[in-house]
Amino acid sequence: MSGKVCVVTGASTGIGYVTARELVRDGARVIGVGRSPERCESAARRIREETGSGAIDFLIADLSSQAEIRRLVPEILAKAPRLDVLVNNAGGIFLSRETTADGLEMTFALNHLAYFLLTNLLIDHLKGSAPARIVCVASAAHQGVTLPFDNLNGEKSFSPWRAYQRSKLANILFVRELARRLEGTGVTVNALHPGYVRTEIFRARGPAGWLMRRFADAFAITPERGAETSVYLAASPEVEGVSGQYFYRKKPIAPSRAALDDEAAKRLWQVSEELTASSGSASGSGMA
Repeated sequence: MSGKVCVVTGASTGIGYVTARELVRDGARVIGVGRSPERCESAARRIREETGSGAIDFLIADLSSQAEIRRLVPEILAKAPRLDVLVNNAGGIFLSRETTADGLEMTFALNHLAYFLLTNLLIDHLKGSAPARIVCVASAAHQGVTLPFDNLNGEKSFSPWRAYQRSKLANILFVRELARRLEGTGVTVNALHPGYVRTEIFRARGPAGWLMRRFADAFAITPERGAETSVYLAASPEVEGVSGQYFYRKKPIAPSRAALDDEAAKRLWQVSEELTASSGSASGSGMA
């Protein structure tokens, strides 16, 4: 990875932190993205100490906000004359329905629309650095649901777990449609299930959030194990040229039947363009 430049979102904690650290350890220069200046400063310091490398910087952004994403992109471009790898990792589960500054349901906005918008705003830079890779952290939680296109904003009904499942299904549909649009460009994109990881993905506060985190931690694997497939897809020569796949434990596996629905993938792309107020696409000149 020497000479490569990588962007990792959600890099201040959990599998995002480990992914950023291991890419730095492999010789890459990494730009991490996180919400908290204090946590990002601490993460950068620890990565420098653990790797002996100063090739880590952090940028601050709340990726649930489209305005924040649009502000972030020029900052990334200023720091990265080339971009070899984008790891879309940031996400969360919310115990009650919350809305973003854009009026969108928080789970769908953070877990899917942030991937969609950030990727498309950086796509020309990735194409210009080809061969380049995009890695999207999805989840096996996508199993057992379909996308309710008449209720993506959760206004008719809302279930925290269902909202998370559907956002992870959206990740895989996005990856498959993006891979189709990127054929022949030298940019590949793949999704992955990291395993059930001990992280801070449960964003809810209060007794319910504490209880959910304690229950999750009892069955979770470490962030180090969870990050292995992210690092593999970002760096391994074994997946050079592989695109549009869903991985678990460094192996491609079949996602759910709903995740293989090409028409749903195309419809999600169109809806995502509308919800991000954008008319561009990865097959054209990016999203302006």
